[in-house]
Amino acid sequence: MRDLATEFEAERGRLLAVAHRMLGSRSEAEDAVQETWLRYAGALADPTARAEVRELSAWLTTTCARICLDVLRSARVRREAYPGQWLPEPVVTPLDDGYAPDPAERAVRTDEVGTALLVVLERLAPEQRVALVLHDVFAVPFARVADVLGTTEVAARQLASRARRAVTAPDVPRHTADPVEQRRVLEAFVAATESGELDQLLQVLAPDVVFVGDSGGHFPSARRPVLGADAVGRFTLGLFGRAGRYANRVLARLVLVDGVLGLQMETVHSDGRPIRLVTAFAVDQGRVTAIYNQLNPEKLADVPPLGVGDGWPPRW
Repeated sequence: MRDLATEFEAERGRLLAVAHRMLGSRSEAEDAVQETWLRYAGALADPTARAEVRELSAWLTTTCARICLDVLRSARVRREAYPGQWLPEPVVTPLDDGYAPDPAERAVRTDEVGTALLVVLERLAPEQRVALVLHDVFAVPFARVADVLGTTEVAARQLASRARRAVTAPDVPRHTADPVEQRRVLEAFVAATESGELDQLLQVLAPDVVFVGDSGGHFPSARRPVLGADAVGRFTLGLFGRAGRYANRVLARLVLVDGVLGLQMETVHSDGRPIRLVTAFAVDQGRVTAIYNQLNPEKLADVPPLGVGDGWPPRW
């Protein structure tokens, strides 16, 4: 059993990355990986059975993917009843944290995925999402993808092809910016919200920008995406403009959100309740194409708290 545990730990980081891309939830991904371990330990504890598995990585990936597929199918029902808009549970990394020391953490944190991609993946049917993530992200052969899905190789290719078209559709927010451009655009975004001038903010926003907020029903939030530069600009000034007016009541810092530069904030709601926010951005050609505002406390429970040195505006 000790040898099995050693073998599994060597694969844990990659399995966690696979599950996180598929499920869009760190907690669900960790549960899927733990279930993979239980099935692995149960099926291969016999040395004879273990000897029959020539590619352990492939066996574990297949098992984890099947577990994720079951979770995705059940999640569809849960998310149809979700109050308001749904966003994935963010993986937040302080900029001064460097690379996380744990390989499992590093596999999820340092691979730049971005909230934009995780949101787009929600459009896909579970089978499409599994096919795309396994083949296009982790280079799993279509023959093995077909085995996971219980279908033919031809059908697996078709599922991945349809998924590819969906995630590159014209209405999907684009994110192509490298870290330098992300920082420059986000700095301009914060400065524009600080100014309170809509015209200045519109220079930072793409014409078709979208704003999505997920409060899980805990706080007032738009129940549908806010669309277009003018509407998003006005909505954003109303939201972030308060930070400038009440800077002494706001903590904020730059962080990585799913590997992409974003903001973490803490303040007090108008009814006196403390409120935490994690805001992710998609950036393309020097402008913000999407803003994803996560304020559901249930999805931010594992995010490290801010300190007294994290004021508004955030330090660059």
